[in-house]
Amino acid sequence: MSKPFRFAVQSFNADSGQAWRDKARKVESLGYTALHLADHIIGPGPALAKTNHPSQNLAAMPAMAFAAAATDSLKIGCRVFCVDYRLPVMLVKEAMTLDLLSDGRLELGLGAGWLEEEYRATGIPFDSAGRRINRLERVIVALKQYAAEGSVDVANDDVLWRDFDGLPKPVQTPTPPIMIGGGAPKILGLAGREADIASLNFNNRSGMIGPDGIRLSTANETAKKIAWIRDGAGQRFDDIEIEIGAYFTFVVDHAKSVVDNMADAFGLSEEEMRTHPHGLFGGVETIKEELQRRRETFGISYVTIGEDNIDAFAPIVADLAGK
Repeated sequence: MSKPFRFAVQSFNADSGQAWRDKARKVESLGYTALHLADHIIGPGPALAKTNHPSQNLAAMPAMAFAAAATDSLKIGCRVFCVDYRLPVMLVKEAMTLDLLSDGRLELGLGAGWLEEEYRATGIPFDSAGRRINRLERVIVALKQYAAEGSVDVANDDVLWRDFDGLPKPVQTPTPPIMIGGGAPKILGLAGREADIASLNFNNRSGMIGPDGIRLSTANETAKKIAWIRDGAGQRFDDIEIEIGAYFTFVVDHAKSVVDNMADAFGLSEEEMRTHPHGLFGGVETIKEELQRRRETFGISYVTIGEDNIDAFAPIVADLAGK
């Protein structure tokens, strides 16, 4: 049975506390489920330019707390916290605190990290993808112990916690919903095993945003990604919510020229671009039909759009959210 649609907005920046407060309240008032940030550190400069990634001026955790305090029902999240960027025990404690203080509105996105130049610019060792994903899995094992009753006792290559109770406990049990995302077999297999929400993303093997990752995320490639999640999940696959970032969203009545130009830029056919799971092109009714088709085909029921489309996408949210 298909899961009901949910929609979120992802934002990276705000010029003031009032601007961020107003944005969170607007997202909530328009019926979006959640407001997400990403977890990036560096501002403009040569390092960021090499990544093709947008600049993010807000630190995720305090911005999420601020958004929660400004709203009543809006879920708050990060797509996704990089477990290499902070001491794991502090990340977990802060996350559990945020779930407590928001009355259970946290969606806890966790990732292995991928933006190589950001690691290098900040002096953080950039291990192999396999090593980073193994570390993520070990942190998740520790997180689940932290949230459970009793003393924490975790000893592995990345976490050594013992002789204390994890506090605070989250409002949502056994943990806040865990989101794990990526675009390659190992990380999506982990999402299948451990996540409540599996987030489909580009295969970022190049360590930057570029045509390679976009070409590895077409409809045909997305079917493979769903299979990797299913292989990891086994019997629990039907319990997992499938989320995706619709990075290329154009709510316009005449989208052919947009699709053609993007197809040329990324080396894809017109059909591959038009049906690209990270893109939505067309008027409101066209996009609604495409979302329903993708839910039937891939099981994608949770869609995150960029803040530039908050207003244009709102009629779609009004018609489909919760259905």
